[in-house]
Amino acid sequence: MKFLLDHDVPVDVSYSLRQLGHDVFRLPEVLDPATRDEEALKFARRRELVLITCNRDDFLQLARSVSHAGIIVLIRRRTRAAERAALIRLLDKAGEAGLRSNVNFA
Repeated sequence: MKFLLDHDVPVDVSYSLRQLGHDVFRLPEVLDPATRDEEALKFARRRELVLITCNRDDFLQLARSVSHAGIIVLIRRRTRAAERAALIRLLDKAGEAGLRSNVNFA
C-alpha cells in the first residue's frame, strides 16, 4: 500500500511501514508543512495514498465533506512501540479493502 504521513506522525512509523514493504511519503517531504489539512487530504486522494494522522478532530470533520483514499487516525499511546503495534494490527485486520475510502483508528 501507499501512505502519506501527516506532519504529526512520528517518523519511526515510516520506518516500520517501509520495512513491511509499503510506500511511505511524509508530508514535509512532498508538500509545504504549512499546507492546509484539506489540501493535504486532496493531495493524498489524487495519488491514492492512505493518509495517516494524529489529528483526529480536523480530519474526521474533513472526511465528511472531502473525498479521500482512506484515513488512519493514529492514537497516541504511552510508547511509540505501542503506537506502531496498533497500526500493524489494523493493517493486518482491515487489509487494503478495509482501509480504502474508510476512516480507521489505530
